[in-house]
Amino acid sequence: MMNQDTICAIATAQGGAIGSIRVSGPDAISITSRIFTPAKSGKTLTESKPYTLTFGRIYDGGEIIDEVLVSLFRSPHSYTGEDCTEITCHGSSYILQRVMQLLIHQGCRMAQPGEFTIRAYLAGKLDLSQAEAVADMIASSSRAAHALASTQMRGGYSEELESLREKLLNLTSLLELELDFSEEDVEFADRTALRATMQRIAAEIDRLRSSFALGNAIREGVAVAIAGAPNVGKSTLLNRLLNEERAMVSEIAGTTRDVIEECANIGGVLFRFLDTAGIRPTDDRLEQMGIQRTMSSIERARIVIHMVDASTLTGPVPAPDFPLRPGQKLLTVVNKTDKAPAAWRLPEGVVGISAKHGEGIDALCDALRESVDTEALYHGDPVVSNSRHYEALSAAREALGQALDGLAHGLPTDLLSEEIRQVITHLSAITGRGAIAPDEILQNIFSKFCIGK
Repeated sequence: MMNQDTICAIATAQGGAIGSIRVSGPDAISITSRIFTPAKSGKTLTESKPYTLTFGRIYDGGEIIDEVLVSLFRSPHSYTGEDCTEITCHGSSYILQRVMQLLIHQGCRMAQPGEFTIRAYLAGKLDLSQAEAVADMIASSSRAAHALASTQMRGGYSEELESLREKLLNLTSLLELELDFSEEDVEFADRTALRATMQRIAAEIDRLRSSFALGNAIREGVAVAIAGAPNVGKSTLLNRLLNEERAMVSEIAGTTRDVIEECANIGGVLFRFLDTAGIRPTDDRLEQMGIQRTMSSIERARIVIHMVDASTLTGPVPAPDFPLRPGQKLLTVVNKTDKAPAAWRLPEGVVGISAKHGEGIDALCDALRESVDTEALYHGDPVVSNSRHYEALSAAREALGQALDGLAHGLPTDLLSEEIRQVITHLSAITGRGAIAPDEILQNIFSKFCIGK
């Protein structure tokens, strides 16, 4: 990925009315000009000013392939930092492939997945976390996921990390200045102020790490386990939320034996619903396995819907017969309210529905949406969503904790400075600033990209 070939790729999905081909590299403009003729006589593409659109035709010898628009960008003012062109043509797969063949015949190479973005990173146009946000932006399937990727791609997250890095660099500079004057026993970094600064940085790292639970849920979809006894209507509810017959519904208890997972967008947030096997004592080995998977789904869910059958109620709504871990949100939902005893009243804080008839589903969707606080996300506050970033932050926090312990126990200045430098190294691994990330990290990140980006 790190050579200086001129690369090309189709940058749009198949099936649209318009297609786009990107070309980047030292010969991008000259190669494009060999197959493109402007509609108006005058300047050729190689003589055109940057940031211009030129209308013309793509030719294969004397054959007209298509009428197109060519966008022109000159180094270093482009996405990749190289000379670039973008050919906008009709979306026919035949036309797009013909244009690609012409470009390759003239000296282009087919781009690898993520090669345009890795060139942008190597040219300093993006840091590593912004490059990863490009892939997240493409994959975003909800308003919340889009806001998350957009904030990271604009650099708000990077700016906060860079601020922490600068503060740590200042601390190491003061400590290493002391080493230059070690014979004079001068203390440039006041230890009380140093400790206070390190503690503030630790608190900020902790805040970023704690945001990962929300960020990862938004990125992957908020996991919601639908749990309860057999035949309370769990599968019917899933079908109602999805507006399709996804799960098999039967009056026979124990029909659902495995976890069914499906996604739905509610209020701009993607939810991953897990329809689970009913929980009850049973000697059926297959049903027992389903219940074990149910308990596993409940354990990993961010929200648990505890469903109860209103027609069986003779008193208060029973508590769930499964444990909840700290931080999980429990929504108690009473189904079949149309069959509830005449004198029964819905308790406060409980959502009443009829999954079969669709009553109360809007209230349940509102309760689900309110369970996910996205205000910080929409205001542009940094939220960690990438597991690689979380691991780097965790390593940075551990190293900073060791530095604070060393400070408390009178660690020599040179060793204390080295401990702080370890924190800087871990934080820098997130953005790649200060040093180019190792090849294996780049390969892992950019292998997930699509061709054309």
